[in-house]
Amino acid sequence: MPPKNHILDKNEIASLGASLREIEQKLLKQDHKKGNTRIWFQGEEPYFDVFFDFSNDEISWFQFTFRGKSISWDKRKPELQTGTTNELCIDDVSFYAASKTIENDKQLDVEFIELVKSILKTRSKEAIFAQALALF
Repeated sequence: MPPKNHILDKNEIASLGASLREIEQKLLKQDHKKGNTRIWFQGEEPYFDVFFDFSNDEISWFQFTFRGKSISWDKRKPELQTGTTNELCIDDVSFYAASKTIENDKQLDVEFIELVKSILKTRSKEAIFAQALALF
């Protein structure tokens, strides 16, 4: 299990935010006929991903994973949920990187939520990240 201390300095946070790059859309399964779109950003660090599902230009689902932790939000149950991913479990010889699983926390990881907010704030001038910040 990753350490709970998610405190990073301002330079690290700025660097993480700047490292997020949008992944080419043709690599993602899309459902355009229903007006749904998925946008994926990948950070410079391994296992640093941000996913957005949009329906009619509004976020319908959001997931942020970083260093073995996750935060997600779903429009059907509009509340934040934190959890732990299996990405840092290297003892599983059958592990396939695209098969990430997440175990939800019993209690929200407020420290991680604050870290995610601070990373997203570094990109708050971009509409997609501003929309994500509004979920917090």
